[in-house]
Amino acid sequence: MEIISTYFKELSDEQISQFKQLEQLYALWNAQINVISRKDIETLYERHVLHSLGIAKVQPFVPKSKVLDVGTGGGFPGIPLAILFPETRFLLVDSIGKKIKVVQEVAKALGLQNVKAQHIRAESVKGEFDFIVSRAVTNMDDFVKWTRKKVAKKQRHELKNGILYLKGGDLTEELVNFPKATTYNLSDYFKEDFFETKKVVHVPLKFKP
Repeated sequence: MEIISTYFKELSDEQISQFKQLEQLYALWNAQINVISRKDIETLYERHVLHSLGIAKVQPFVPKSKVLDVGTGGGFPGIPLAILFPETRFLLVDSIGKKIKVVQEVAKALGLQNVKAQHIRAESVKGEFDFIVSRAVTNMDDFVKWTRKKVAKKQRHELKNGILYLKGGDLTEELVNFPKATTYNLSDYFKEDFFETKKVVHVPLKFKP
């Protein structure tokens, strides 16, 4: 937990309590439904929680904004972001029902009123969102096809509405079709070796009714 408070110093007592509860909750649920690798439970705060919060370093979310987390798995990046931004509304979706059950139970245990989780494919999601977030569920071409009509018209943030994508490695080839994409190195924000090759990719998307 200390790693979170090192990089996010203005947490409320409630937020600190919620972040502290994550380890026990994921250990409990991961033993029943494998949503992250067993060895990663030991590095949960670095490799899942802090990694998810890398998005917040690139673009903090303003109150009343709406964020869609596609392919959330066990709730990453959506759950950590929802703790950090209690006045932002999050919809977490995944095509695997048992993973959504974990998300629902974790959100309930934490008392997160700003999280809704649905067992649904990204293409079937209704509504418009300021940002669509994800952790490397597919290549960018396919991800944009799934999500391009779900971006809100009204701008609330410094970055243009669109995709905030957590990914690692050399993304040159993958982003060749997205000349307006901007890549942010998480090593600029976090000193741990794990983040050396990790990035947040911002792809602005225009509103398409």
